[in-house]
Amino acid sequence: MTESEWRTRKNRVDRRLKDAGWRAVAFQVREDLAPYGTAAVEEFETANGPADSLLTDQGNPLAVVEAKKVSLSSQNALTQAIRYSRGVAPSPFDFDGNHVPFGYSTNGEQIYFQDLRRAESYSRRVSRFHTPSALGEYLKRDE
Repeated sequence: MTESEWRTRKNRVDRRLKDAGWRAVAFQVREDLAPYGTAAVEEFETANGPADSLLTDQGNPLAVVEAKKVSLSSQNALTQAIRYSRGVAPSPFDFDGNHVPFGYSTNGEQIYFQDLRRAESYSRRVSRFHTPSALGEYLKRDE
């Protein structure tokens, strides 16, 4: 496939995020994430570059989503999600330098998920993005 990364994000990733209950919104420089509500904030600026999406709920940054074009494997993109997690501000979280508890990488077809609260965690393939309530439940679980 010759589909560009941008087109993959718009045609595949955004649709799957919406199906999971995440509303796509454009990034705006803010002191607080609460005005975004429950959203997938596109091109969220971090100190380490723009994350493709930052999933926020109730003012909390819950997950970084890194997207690749459909013709590429997405598993290795989790390293980018982790780098962006380290540069997210504002955030009430600090998990050994990660300011976002979860990360995803996807090419629109395959989705990998990782719990960034634990240095020893491994990524795993999931069939869909988690809903806002599911990520909230994961966050409440033992770190």
